[in-house]
Amino acid sequence: MSEQIKHARIPEHVEAIVARGYASWASDDVSPALQKRFTEERMPVVGIRHVRIWGIQVDDERELFGHERTQIPDEEVWEVNLEAPDGSKFEVDSRLLKPAD
Repeated sequence: MSEQIKHARIPEHVEAIVARGYASWASDDVSPALQKRFTEERMPVVGIRHVRIWGIQVDDERELFGHERTQIPDEEVWEVNLEAPDGSKFEVDSRLLKPAD
């Protein structure tokens, strides 16, 4: 586990996925092409990664008329690394997953 993950607060649903060691799809909102890579209901979890997407602030009304100050907040994303039956690995947004039964 990287230093960054040790200091970041891991969400409960990600902890549950890691503790179980297997994940399944939380909904059908996942790309069919990605779903086809996994033949089993339970997908092995081989790691996690914490990603911080920096937001932006725009202070130019010429670019966004009527919005002199527009701010997009930072976003915290937790990726779960899954291993497909052929051995390939995929980083998947944890919000698309749940702990496997």
